[in-house]
Amino acid sequence: MLAQNFVECLEQTFKKHWEYLAFSDYEGRTLSYGQAAEQIAWLHAIFRKLHLKKGDKIALAGRNSVNWAVTYLATVTYGAVIVPILPDFNADNIQHIVNHSDAILLFIADAMYEQLDETQMPHLDAIFSLTDFSLLHCQKKQAAQIVQKTEMASVSGDAVSFSPNSFSCEHVGNDELATIVYTSGTTGFSKGVMLDHNSLLANILFAQKNMPLKRGDTIVSFLPLAHAYGCAFEFLFPVTLGCHITFLGKTPSPKIILQAFQEIKPRLILSVPLVIEKIYQKKIKPKLNKPLVRWLMKLERIETFLLKKIRQNLVDAFGGNFYEIVIGGAALNEEVEDFLKKIEFPFTIGYGMTECGPLIGYSAWDVHRIHSVGCVINYLELKINSPDPCNVAGNILVRGENVMRGYYKNEEATKEVLDNEGWLDTGDLGLLDEDGFIYIKGRSKNMLLGPSGQNIYPEELEAQINSLPYVQESVVLEKEGKLYALVYPDLELVDEKGLNEMQVKEKMEKNRKILNKSLPVYSAISKIELYPKEFEKTPTRKIKRFLYKI
Repeated sequence: MLAQNFVECLEQTFKKHWEYLAFSDYEGRTLSYGQAAEQIAWLHAIFRKLHLKKGDKIALAGRNSVNWAVTYLATVTYGAVIVPILPDFNADNIQHIVNHSDAILLFIADAMYEQLDETQMPHLDAIFSLTDFSLLHCQKKQAAQIVQKTEMASVSGDAVSFSPNSFSCEHVGNDELATIVYTSGTTGFSKGVMLDHNSLLANILFAQKNMPLKRGDTIVSFLPLAHAYGCAFEFLFPVTLGCHITFLGKTPSPKIILQAFQEIKPRLILSVPLVIEKIYQKKIKPKLNKPLVRWLMKLERIETFLLKKIRQNLVDAFGGNFYEIVIGGAALNEEVEDFLKKIEFPFTIGYGMTECGPLIGYSAWDVHRIHSVGCVINYLELKINSPDPCNVAGNILVRGENVMRGYYKNEEATKEVLDNEGWLDTGDLGLLDEDGFIYIKGRSKNMLLGPSGQNIYPEELEAQINSLPYVQESVVLEKEGKLYALVYPDLELVDEKGLNEMQVKEKMEKNRKILNKSLPVYSAISKIELYPKEFEKTPTRKIKRFLYKI
């Protein structure tokens, strides 16, 4: 257990940076650290009057915003447990997570709330709007009266006099549960990763020592904060240093992201491969493929000049003020990685998973080794379950300060990945060179990663596909960042209806469109292809998915 306390760390950063800018909504309002502290204290007052206890669960659903940040910080500094929900989840997913997590309060974006059925979440005492913290729904009459009477001034008696000395948080031990992060939303597949305060703090302390930020530096937050990667390094870590974070609330396209970078000029950039790959494919590669440029690149001096120019243009595109770009959440295309390394672009690739809150491996850009994911962080032990870890890939196992407690209300799933000595099986296969650099060689599990690092479980999608008309069984596969489904049709029903092959394909396309309406964009099925026979299975009737490719 770490000696430093997570909640005390947050309390001190607000007091120390009171007059500095803390949070901004892109093209929206801005709060200083003092103003944010005042709103946190106001929410604490509401929690107390609602008789919220330490360890009670508060669900949080919405896109990145100032009020999202305030709600998260108010919850963990009160000693309650935050349950962040990805904004891509549909109403059924949200309602399932709220119920499974035992949440008693829900803070949610107005557009998402309109899709919900409150009667499906009977244990919620109240639902609050993330737009203005107004009460949207309550089970108890006193909840509405409490919110109406608890004004900002009631925190200190006089809002004008609210000062650093007015802001304080009760002690919460690092061994207390801080958050439950769900890796999926669907019943039967969702697993709530339990991370304690110690896990979050270990990630923060490592970043403080290894990622160069200081008070007043600017950050653009566009990765979903309900995802462990964005939450740790675009939010919690910068907050502890007094940085100014600007939240991109809408679904960020590369164009919008680059526009924000030009205006804000962030000092540290967190990204997923998709953004970098799109810039390379659309902006850089077409120029490199021009006949004249290809000819000039054969001349050593001119090649050096052109590559330096490309590097500078790329640095300028990201605002020109950053120390490095940290890429994570999914594998980076090797062609793109090789090119960025060739032009000495300041990027590095990290390695993590939700179960570690999330960081496992990292190295600064100037020492990063090509195709590696850095070295294990100093708060973890790492080993490869292989007789020759340098040459023969094996399961990557980790143990240490930031490893999860387990999966909420799911001891069986916990025992599958956590042994009695605290070793977590990451589900990844990898190598470890003599200097400690980690190289990921594949996944021993079936999980796929979406473009922004979201967890996608093929079994979950297959279960939904198999319930659609004319489907006997299916296999979901990934190719070039898109999801495809191989479907073995229900031939008895097809014959009964007298359908030909073209009509069956039309039925499958209709199925695909219906299915995608209920799925987050990142897990949408791009195409369904017919498969002529049953899929090969193991003795326990599990499909041998490794036999199938698109």
